Amino acid sequence: MSSTPRGERLNIAIIGKRNAGKSSLINALVGQDIAIVSAVPGTTTDPVDKRYELLPLGPVTFFDTAGVDDTGELGEKRIKATQKILYRTDIAIFVSDGNAFNNAELKMIEKIRDMELPMLIVFNKKDIIPASQENIAFCQKYSLQYISVSSVTKEGIDECKEKLIQLSPKYLKENRIIAGDLVEPKNSVILVTPIDTSAPKGRLILPQVQTLRDLLDRNCLVTVVQETELKSALDKTKEPPSLVITDSQVIEMVANIVPEEIPLTTFSILFARYKGELDILLEGINRLKTLQDGDKILIAEACSHHIQKDDIGRVKIPNWMQKFSQKNLNFEVYAGHDFPENLEEYAVCIHCGGCMITPMEMNRKIMECRRRGVPVTNYGMTISLLKGVLDRTIKPLLKAKVKQTQ
Repeated sequence: MSSTPRGERLNIAIIGKRNAGKSSLINALVGQDIAIVSAVPGTTTDPVDKRYELLPLGPVTFFDTAGVDDTGELGEKRIKATQKILYRTDIAIFVSDGNAFNNAELKMIEKIRDMELPMLIVFNKKDIIPASQENIAFCQKYSLQYISVSSVTKEGIDECKEKLIQLSPKYLKENRIIAGDLVEPKNSVILVTPIDTSAPKGRLILPQVQTLRDLLDRNCLVTVVQETELKSALDKTKEPPSLVITDSQVIEMVANIVPEEIPLTTFSILFARYKGELDILLEGINRLKTLQDGDKILIAEACSHHIQKDDIGRVKIPNWMQKFSQKNLNFEVYAGHDFPENLEEYAVCIHCGGCMITPMEMNRKIMECRRRGVPVTNYGMTISLLKGVLDRTIKPLLKAKVKQTQ
């Protein structure tokens, strides 16, 4: 279970006021004492993650959070930390002690609803207090899923798990494809994977590994080469490959080597479809053609990493964009799960491929940009546009989309 990529785990946030029994509920759901339980309000201060196997969905991560009614300057910071967790969340469990919702609870429930995040209201102290009829009426009014349980007697816990499974995102219940629909079984595919200073020592990066597995599941014949060996690999093949997939950073070189008649795309563009909304990201790329002097560009990275002198998000993309636009642009980088509160100030958001986050989190960031009027695209599309090959690299995906609708 621990080897499952973070981007493939279901994230479940446990939200509620202090001493509502959030930690007790986690322990009851997983059947282990993995969260600290105390009668003292505010025992959980910062979000803490707990991993678990929730069958039949598979590996999940529970996030135990601070109370939404926390007080003081530190309490406000803790509540903000809880709100940030929502951007990483696939399902929110809102825990109530059964008493009528207070203002802090109602405010947080409204935020979760505004985000269109699947939510289950859990009235957690069934053994000592029945759920307030006012709360039940509220849930019914807004069509919110709810259940009464006892973390002590375990009554209702199995039913709670069933409701979580029902609320789980569609992408977890379907067989998602990265590149397998672009080719047929027995087709030959070449993956171009540069081994440079940014490549992890002794292994490939996650999108490359996942793409390789996806193609092997499709029973394809896959060849993995560095960009420096690509021409040699093509020369040695009896028949041209049905598809070439490359790292975006060498797309210009690869496009010059691979004949036009051979379909070509990038790992990042494949993940734009796999993890996000391809059409919205394609629409957002047009904003890069109309940038003006002084525009602020948001570079959003899903994970924090050691910054190198040729960093793709901080160095390469900004340099290429300055050259492409011939404008004086301002770039700001947000790494990890942070997203700026002043999002409206940016002319465009360029997000990484999102290999380390769930499709739900990636889509939530995309939708937040859309909701606040900020065009959004991703690294792979941006680089292909800047290098003049976007039409070519997006063509295999558009062709597959047309085929699926026929």
